[in-house]
Amino acid sequence: MDETEFWELIDTTREAAEGDAQEQADLLIERLMQLDPERVVDFARHFESRYNRAYLWDLWGAAAIMLNGASDDVFDYFRCWLIGQGREVFEGAMHDPDRLADLLEDFDEEVDGDGEDLGYAADEAYEQLTGAETPDLGLPDQPAEPLGTPVDPEDEAALAERFPALWERFRE
Repeated sequence: MDETEFWELIDTTREAAEGDAQEQADLLIERLMQLDPERVVDFARHFESRYNRAYLWDLWGAAAIMLNGASDDVFDYFRCWLIGQGREVFEGAMHDPDRLADLLEDFDEEVDGDGEDLGYAADEAYEQLTGAETPDLGLPDQPAEPLGTPVDPEDEAALAERFPALWERFRE
């Protein structure tokens, strides 16, 4: 599976689920189960590499603003959700997390920002196809700490200064 096919699966399932991350995960499992197990592993590899790539202090700060706080687990689920938003939103956020203020049309902190189930979709599909756990993806481990300049996700003044567009949209 190449990168284009990966993003196509993300986009078509998000559109069919009308943005509901839980429904998107269910649809993604269904679509992945139509593939051979090796392609499911390829999908998992694409997903996991982006998940690890998004382990950035700036994204954690953005999540804290958008979700009114972000613990370790909340940030993990936010990264899954961010991947589920598609290539344009994901890459835009990777380049400049403050752009999420413009990249996202609608956002409801009660239902958006939590893509936990998306993170397990490939594992679920692989297990249903083979009866076994997903093999090791051969990717480097996530760093011990997020990359970039640290930001305290509880320091409102620092968040407002670092992410002015997000702060204006989600906090003021």
